[in-house]
Amino acid sequence: MATTNQSIQNVLKSRFGFDEFLPLQEEIVSNVLAGNDSLVLMPTGAGKSLCYQLPAVCRDGYTLVISPLIALMKDQVDALQANGIPAAFVNSTLSVQENEQILVNAAQGDLKILYVAPERIATTRFQRFLTNVPPSLIAIDEAHCISEWGHDFRPDYRNLKTLRQRFAAIPVIALTATATEDVRRDIADQLQLIESKWFVSSFNRPNLNYSVRPKQHAFESLLGLVKSHNNESAIIYCFSRKQTEDVAYDLSERGISAAPYHAGLDNDLRRATQDRFIKDEVSVIVATIAFGMGIDKPDVRLVVHYNLSKSLEGYYQETGRAGRDGLPSECVLFYNFGDRVKQDFFINQIEDPTERQHASEKLSAMVEYSELRSCRRQYMLRYFGDHTDVTYLNESGDLESGCGGCDVCLAEKEDFDATEIAQKILSAVIRTGERFGAKHVSDVLRGLRAKRIRDLQHDQLTVHGIASDFSDPELRQLIGLLEAEGLLIISSAEFRTLAVTEKGKDFLNERANLTLARIPLEPESSLGLNDSSNSGDLDYDQNLFSELKSLRKEIANERDVPAYVIFGDVALREMAHYMPNSLETFSSISGVGATKLEQFGDRFVTLLIDYCDENDLSPRVRSGLPPKKRKRSKRNTNADGRPSLSRSLNETKRLFADGYSIDEIANERGFAAKTIVVHLEKIGRVDPDFNLDSLLPTEDRITTIEAALKSNDSGYLAPVKELLGESYSYEEIRMVRLQMERIIKAVEK
Repeated sequence: MATTNQSIQNVLKSRFGFDEFLPLQEEIVSNVLAGNDSLVLMPTGAGKSLCYQLPAVCRDGYTLVISPLIALMKDQVDALQANGIPAAFVNSTLSVQENEQILVNAAQGDLKILYVAPERIATTRFQRFLTNVPPSLIAIDEAHCISEWGHDFRPDYRNLKTLRQRFAAIPVIALTATATEDVRRDIADQLQLIESKWFVSSFNRPNLNYSVRPKQHAFESLLGLVKSHNNESAIIYCFSRKQTEDVAYDLSERGISAAPYHAGLDNDLRRATQDRFIKDEVSVIVATIAFGMGIDKPDVRLVVHYNLSKSLEGYYQETGRAGRDGLPSECVLFYNFGDRVKQDFFINQIEDPTERQHASEKLSAMVEYSELRSCRRQYMLRYFGDHTDVTYLNESGDLESGCGGCDVCLAEKEDFDATEIAQKILSAVIRTGERFGAKHVSDVLRGLRAKRIRDLQHDQLTVHGIASDFSDPELRQLIGLLEAEGLLIISSAEFRTLAVTEKGKDFLNERANLTLARIPLEPESSLGLNDSSNSGDLDYDQNLFSELKSLRKEIANERDVPAYVIFGDVALREMAHYMPNSLETFSSISGVGATKLEQFGDRFVTLLIDYCDENDLSPRVRSGLPPKKRKRSKRNTNADGRPSLSRSLNETKRLFADGYSIDEIANERGFAAKTIVVHLEKIGRVDPDFNLDSLLPTEDRITTIEAALKSNDSGYLAPVKELLGESYSYEEIRMVRLQMERIIKAVEK
């Protein structure tokens, strides 16, 4: 069929209902219709499918589409048929007779598009079909699966190389949403796309907000996230099948319409769950990463990773399920060190050393993203070879570096003189040969004497230990800031090695000054001896609170960010309680820093003043507004030098000493049993003579737990629990750890 630009536009409107193409679509379609090979890299939601579907309508014969995603096949075929385009799929969900009939239809010229899974290509029956009825166009979706360096390598995709050799004259279009530069080259090599034209769209998804949250109290935080989206569609990715079921159950118990989804469920149940989600009959799907790749739901507003992804490619593709319709949506990752330990454990099971090293490097990039203190979006774009400078206009109309749509860019920052530490970091990168990543450079600067550092003789360098007053997270944050400033560059997307740019060398040679804005690192939260809440029991005006929430939502919509990014509910409750009527008093509200005061202060104070005037109310002053959280002062000590226990811990201690069980104490005091265990562990640390032997497990279990604790140097219990398995409780682990600490202290005395 001869095609012109006008005829292409007509097909676009008449068959697909669109008035105009999205960026790059028209160029790709024209290239395909001209009979040329194409390699297409577009983010999810950018319209990849149309790039082969429209040419399929225009060309004679049928287009063969290879896709690993059965669910997506069905969604796409349904959509095509709804548009009057004859399409079908052959896969394992159909009977032998149904698959045969579809092939007959294709042979008779009744189909324009035929979807198949890659494993079917190698079967004798399908090979015979292709010999008799060759396609006029071959489209390979999820093309990164052909590369063993990709995040989702599938051996069946290797068969596509022979398909390409067999039909060398037929144009091929390979499409993917996630591929680094190395993976792109591998795709082109494997498919012999020697003279193909590459179409690389920006990887930026400006409608997505990215954030990382600490994993303390993760479920409560997750519950708040889901509730904040008010029955909007959400996908929660979990590490294991059991976790998907547990989280889905817990959400359901709290009134959330949630369902689990994983490969261990019955096929019919999985399909039914997926259909319910697509039809908005269930709001939240809690799934392993197998779910979502084939989902074409445009209005997923929230994607949560409850555990760390094993690669940034996988994370990008999974978060790509959010906001496919271009409307603001949220992507949240829960992260702690234990997740890395868990992923490292599985990576170490990989037998092939090259594959194991490659997986470790991908995980390191994912961890680096999770610990960033510079723009997360910019980091992700650069990882995929997209070096577009990301900037945004702040409330004052000034251009700022960063995306303005991730938690780092939206956080309060403080300026500091970074001249000296920048010189040290850049010097360390140069002295170590520009062949290492952020972790190694940080270890050298802090003066660590790890085996690798000694083997490389980097402990003999002049830069060894010159930044020992900085922590590893602080140095990693600074390295990220220097990269954002253009003084450092990650020289390879795969190996994450650092190199100093020409700008960085000029900075060193000219001895220039450097001021940077960093986010203060939050201290690791822990349950102290005198913990208390300072805002949960405030008596606040409910009507004012509702108006403040409406204003927050209005500002959030203007900035295309989630509402909590503007102010959390705690801050709004304080506003609705104290009703500050000036910028000065408003600045004392929890969560109001200099930036938020400047950006939002006037609008909130105006609302507060108007509300008070209309309702004849006055600000609550008392002893002033609640102070910012202060660093906890040194605890009082007893005559023997031990820290004194809080009233709450003393009460737990008294009841346990009187013979009450943990469950009885929990019921008596209105706490969870695990909270009482934490109380007793703290009491045991303060008072080494307090007898807790009744809580210890049997000797053989103590031996096993001790071995697991000794093998873990992170200080976290989650990796230990993960290694020990479900049959061991946190109570046992805590008590054995306490016993080990007591023995060590006794020996030291």
